[in-house]
Amino acid sequence: MKTEEGKNTKPGISRRSFLGTAATAATALTIIPRHVLGGRGYTAPSDLIHIAGIGMGNQGTADIRQICDPDVPIPDQPLPNLEWPMAPAWAGNESAPPAMIGNAGKDPIKLANVYAVCDVDSVYAARVFKGYPKAKVYTDWRELLDKEKSNIDAVLIATPDHLHAMIAAAFIREKKHVYVEKPMAKTVHEVRFLKDLAKQYNVVTQMGNQGHNTDGTRKTVEWIRSGIIGNVKEVYLSTDRPVWAQGNLKRPSGEKVPKTLNWDLFQGPAPEKAYSSKIVPFGWRGLWDYGTGALGDMGAHIFDAPIWALGLDLPVRIHASTTPFNEEYLPLAESITYEFAERPELKMPAVTVNWTDGGILPPRPVDLKPGQRIMEAVYVGDNGIIMHSSHGADPVLVSGFKDFNGVKPWLPRTKNIFEDWIDAIKNGTKAANDFEISGKLTEIMLLANIAVKMKFANQYLDYDAANMKITNLPKANELFQYEYRNGWKL
Repeated sequence: MKTEEGKNTKPGISRRSFLGTAATAATALTIIPRHVLGGRGYTAPSDLIHIAGIGMGNQGTADIRQICDPDVPIPDQPLPNLEWPMAPAWAGNESAPPAMIGNAGKDPIKLANVYAVCDVDSVYAARVFKGYPKAKVYTDWRELLDKEKSNIDAVLIATPDHLHAMIAAAFIREKKHVYVEKPMAKTVHEVRFLKDLAKQYNVVTQMGNQGHNTDGTRKTVEWIRSGIIGNVKEVYLSTDRPVWAQGNLKRPSGEKVPKTLNWDLFQGPAPEKAYSSKIVPFGWRGLWDYGTGALGDMGAHIFDAPIWALGLDLPVRIHASTTPFNEEYLPLAESITYEFAERPELKMPAVTVNWTDGGILPPRPVDLKPGQRIMEAVYVGDNGIIMHSSHGADPVLVSGFKDFNGVKPWLPRTKNIFEDWIDAIKNGTKAANDFEISGKLTEIMLLANIAVKMKFANQYLDYDAANMKITNLPKANELFQYEYRNGWKL
């Protein structure tokens, strides 16, 4: 085994076997305690795993900096071509919302060694390539996997949504541990495929849902499960997204592809169409070919706490109402209604969850004070109301329990999702938001897009989750997966 310095450690122990078992303490290797090195998230070189980062343009930049500080400072890079009246001032700038900040901590971070970085756009990702000068640089993730499969232990995937499943599946088959940004995949079929594949190859998985490991999310679960607002039968979720182009729009006119961009590789399994600078690097989220819309972007951060707190399984019925859209673009705004069955094991009744986006807020609870904003998640119980922001942040009791001083914590508090993922790899355990957990969350999110496309049927969709089938509208079942472009497969 070789450390970062290239020196051999104890003969006969491979790096992979050392990192993949929980029995590392039994070896003769000397691990320098973290407190001796100083700093949150710092690990001794002999204990470092090697990771590859794929999709290093924007969100990937934030992610990779949470795993390992760059050797050369990475400057902020506002997104170009964000010509959209709904975009807030911070859109595309990592320095604004906390959830988008890369390395927000002041202590050094060295959870893993960044062995390779990859992006289809060598100009847009150049700042990351420069930030990790020791890392090997690739344009094609397939070439990276082929050449570095014996050198890396794990992969971080922060590409557009339509590439998540394909890349993750390829690395899982090589027994690489996988962190993939939300949503876990673009279709329900892909989600279930990845869940089964990860279980088959016994790799550690994690989806980029930072709020799952926060104190706020755990407080919400404890408050709801403690019954402080009684039975919850209605939940209202909302977001100001999209902050990119969506609606009944014409696809941008084709432009000449820059020499520094591999447009064919960006498209991957999606239909072959003309390049536009209004689509790459940011506008792709609003297009059916590449993105999953506002719910696909923010649903993981807002839906996660309700699913956990209320013990929700997959919905039994779903319905969508939207503003106009077309075959190219998702709608500008939508209202999605989910119905979930009762959970007898938790003594919880059936619950309706209402999602709105495009800046449309849910009905205002009468118990809110004048001027008090509606947060992204609102739980309406028999005896009161709880709200919290995106990522489970800042839960508050709006009404109900008098003289409320909180609930004694009973859920374990965990490290952030990056530390949690790396620790799980080293210890041979599961990450907090692995594909079993995040798969259900993602499927709930993606079912909305099926309902959106079926809105003109003017009916609720009855969902048989066990068989992944809409039982009352057979045509809807064609939308659980799409036909990949020639040369691409899961």
